[in-house]
Amino acid sequence: MHRIVAQNVTEYIEAHDLKPFFNRLKNANKKLFLVTNSPYKFVNKGMELLMGQNWKDYFDVLIVQARKPKFFTDVSRPIRVFDEQSGMHIWDRVTKLEKGVIYYEGTVKQLQELTGWRGHQVLYFGDHPYSDLADVTLEHGWRTGAIINELTHEIATLNNKEFKKDANWLQMLTQLIEDHQDCEDPEEQAVLATWMQERDKLRNNIKCVFNEQFGSVFRTYHNPTYFSRRLFRFADIYTSSINNLMNYSVNHTFYPRRGVMPHEYISYFV
Repeated sequence: MHRIVAQNVTEYIEAHDLKPFFNRLKNANKKLFLVTNSPYKFVNKGMELLMGQNWKDYFDVLIVQARKPKFFTDVSRPIRVFDEQSGMHIWDRVTKLEKGVIYYEGTVKQLQELTGWRGHQVLYFGDHPYSDLADVTLEHGWRTGAIINELTHEIATLNNKEFKKDANWLQMLTQLIEDHQDCEDPEEQAVLATWMQERDKLRNNIKCVFNEQFGSVFRTYHNPTYFSRRLFRFADIYTSSINNLMNYSVNHTFYPRRGVMPHEYISYFV
């Protein structure tokens, strides 16, 4: 796969220009590091497309073929220098991490010991809740950000006027059914049955508008999906593209929203 993609990078990778965002971070004296499971040649092809030939100048530490999530859980696997010319790693012990040098494998324990970057001072972005984010937030206390490409389609669907109309009517219809479900009159029960049929149709329409086979990535009918629950557990923030952070200063704090539980609803809204 790596060889095929590298032969025609633009066919597989969208060319988002990341340089303005990384320049902002560097100008704010932020330290940047890259930890990836991919081999160096593959990473180099993609990063040259996204950031140009000098992409390595932006990063203070570069680690390839890290074998995440083992990178975050192993304690004894040594970090080695990767030689760009030969494509091999050098067996000499690494005692410090230098800018411009490509490193190979290793562990997060070594990364933290050699850099001093620990806990909440680190913000780490990944695109997989388990292999990228779970261990660093639960075991090491890093702040985490998830890149979820599907968000673009999800948000566009949520902002569709027809979807908004159906979603609002579904809420109102559900409330009507809940308020009148204990009726005993046959005519009222017939009306109730019609409402329930309409509700079932609306529920399916709202689900299928995201994806005909699977529905939304984030919600199944009225419940969050398993993916959503894991995402909210392991990621402090999530976005469709890291460039979205250009809309905020480097000192911006994202505060979590207080969700309303069923037993709290009346207290909040009476």
